[in-house]
Amino acid sequence: MLRLDAELNKDTISKLKKPLGKLYPHFEDAIEEIKSSEFLISVGDATFNNLTKYELYPDIGIIDNLIQRKNHNHEVIKAENILKAKNPAGTITDDLWETIGQAMKLSGDGNCHVIEVDGEEDLAVLPCILMASDETIILYGQPNEGLVLLKVCDAKDYAQNLIDTFIKE
Repeated sequence: MLRLDAELNKDTISKLKKPLGKLYPHFEDAIEEIKSSEFLISVGDATFNNLTKYELYPDIGIIDNLIQRKNHNHEVIKAENILKAKNPAGTITDDLWETIGQAMKLSGDGNCHVIEVDGEEDLAVLPCILMASDETIILYGQPNEGLVLLKVCDAKDYAQNLIDTFIKE
């Protein structure tokens, strides 16, 4: 398991609070680029909701049933497979890594695969970047700012550098 410590990882935490890709203040402004993606991963409930509202379904959607720390229940999840992972806040567990890997293997079937995280999914962006192909686009919400659209090919080294600062347990 990898863990962030508020004191030891201050620099990493401040880097994670900045968008890792292009920030779209309005979801609608990103739709054309989203539609053109070869492989799409969404992280976060609000992002997943926005996609499904426009009948866009990611290859992999990672949710924790919380939006800005408030309970959220998806009325309809259009997914053949719903996978489960445990991941406490401020960590990236082996279970989350393995579940993301499993979803990537399953995702070649053209269906949306959802990973429902018991805990928090915020840091799932990092293993997704490291495990996905360079053509992948990852979407996640930047709280109170908008949608981040991240091209994996632009972020692998940066993500690895961030991961290397985490505390290994």
